[in-house]
Amino acid sequence: MAEMQFIKLLPPTKYQLTYAFSPGTNSDAKSAVARAFSTWASNTQFTFSESPNHEIADLKIGFYRGDHGDGAPFNGANGILAHAFAPTDGRFHYNEDHSFSVEPVAGSFHLETVALHEIGHLLGLAHSQVQDAIMFPGIAAGTTKGLNADDIQGLKTLYDLEA
Repeated sequence: MAEMQFIKLLPPTKYQLTYAFSPGTNSDAKSAVARAFSTWASNTQFTFSESPNHEIADLKIGFYRGDHGDGAPFNGANGILAHAFAPTDGRFHYNEDHSFSVEPVAGSFHLETVALHEIGHLLGLAHSQVQDAIMFPGIAAGTTKGLNADDIQGLKTLYDLEA
């Protein structure tokens, strides 16, 4: 656990979060992200529910290209896969120039695995040095990854919960 870095916290009583997708997000991506939220919920104190209103949701998810107005432009398919802004910002953006898939496919990035990582950032976790942790700062195309004890312990430590 000593390997984990932290970003900043949600308010200490804010464990029920809503999320919404930008217009045009396809159903495969929505399902993959919902599964990732479910994984975090089953391993932490957080609960997540989808909101029909993108404007008022705590967490906002979408696919974007290039300079998309958040101060962190994507640089084509050779750059970052996705990024998320820690609490209380709550934005999570996939880089639309990359290839994403629901199932692990060579040359494509697994939607759910990327979502697991970015949701960790949404909750306040920074990158981990533990290679098996979802918060490790890299993933190969065509592979999947799940939560690791380091990820879960990181949130417990961050929010001062018993291990």
